[in-house]
Amino acid sequence: MDPIRKLRGSLEKAPIIWKGDYPYFIHSITDGVPRLDPDVLQAVIDLAVERVDWQEIDAIIGIEAMGLPLCAPLSLAVNKPLIVVRKRSYGLEGEVKIDQATGYSKGEMYINDIKDGERIFIMEDVISTGGTMRAVLKGLSGTKAIVSVVMTVVEKDEGMNQLKSEFPSIKFESLVNLHMDGAKVVLHD
Repeated sequence: MDPIRKLRGSLEKAPIIWKGDYPYFIHSITDGVPRLDPDVLQAVIDLAVERVDWQEIDAIIGIEAMGLPLCAPLSLAVNKPLIVVRKRSYGLEGEVKIDQATGYSKGEMYINDIKDGERIFIMEDVISTGGTMRAVLKGLSGTKAIVSVVMTVVEKDEGMNQLKSEFPSIKFESLVNLHMDGAKVVLHD
């Protein structure tokens, strides 16, 4: 099956829970539950591999927690090192502290081992408000690395458009764009 159809089909079948008045889809790529279907993960990796010029990328950044299952196989597929944005400090030289606030959480994150001039690809599971990605991009702006591409598996709400206007030098891409209509996932073309 075509990778994009595989991914879209899995999202259409995602369970929905309600958090107050807000319908929330649960998907293994964005939440880690239910169990991750290797065919869906492979579809995401295949789509990412084909949509990026990997000769123009030096390293991949994945954000804890869902960035780990997404970026580890991608790192292997394209033979690029993986840098993990963590939720705890290690105190290493050059560590970048990021203050993060989204509609879902608030806290600190840390990036280590960023090299000067490195061209960075960032993979995110979902961008809704854009809060996590905004914080990471602002944190990286204090380094001499160059964020070339930000890719999200799921684009939801207006966060991606806001990021595009705030960071015009970065290429933003999503694999799937959707919104919630009550208890239904609606996929956009």
